Amino acid sequence: MSNTRSISICMTSILAAGVIWLGLAGTVAQASDKGDASATAAFNKLKTLAGTWEGTGKNGKVTSSYEVISNGSALVEHFKTPGESEMLTVYHLDGDHLMLTHYCTAGNQPNMQAEAYDPASAKIVFDFTGGGNLSNPNTGHMHNVTFKFASADVFTADWTFQENGKPRFTENIEYHRVK
Repeated sequence: MSNTRSISICMTSILAAGVIWLGLAGTVAQASDKGDASATAAFNKLKTLAGTWEGTGKNGKVTSSYEVISNGSALVEHFKTPGESEMLTVYHLDGDHLMLTHYCTAGNQPNMQAEAYDPASAKIVFDFTGGGNLSNPNTGHMHNVTFKFASADVFTADWTFQENGKPRFTENIEYHRVK
């Protein structure tokens, strides 16, 4: 084989690899844009909860209030249930991920990340990613939560508490907007 033919084959291979590389880079960039858009859309949906809500949980009437703070970069939830101390949850974007930190009466602070959000589903699902004050992975903690939006004035929140690697209970609350 001549040197000219070898160089031609080599250059063709390099060119083909470059085209493949650019195609993959475009696909990755497109997927990243969708992740960012999904997280932003989910966060914007959560921010529509700003206001006061009442619902019924296993211990009776519960109240949650939501407030958008820090120039729109965080949503704070104050949760009150009969016979317990108030709990606080902060929702925010971290890059192209929607995150929450739940300050629980169990004395720990689980962190969760939302799965990809499809607005047509009217559902946002958060799963555990770690947390503060959880020295042992078997320690009881809130492990996931699912929000389902029925209308602008009705939604459900299903919080699952996990201990020893298994769900111990799920708190299902249907909320109605008060104001």
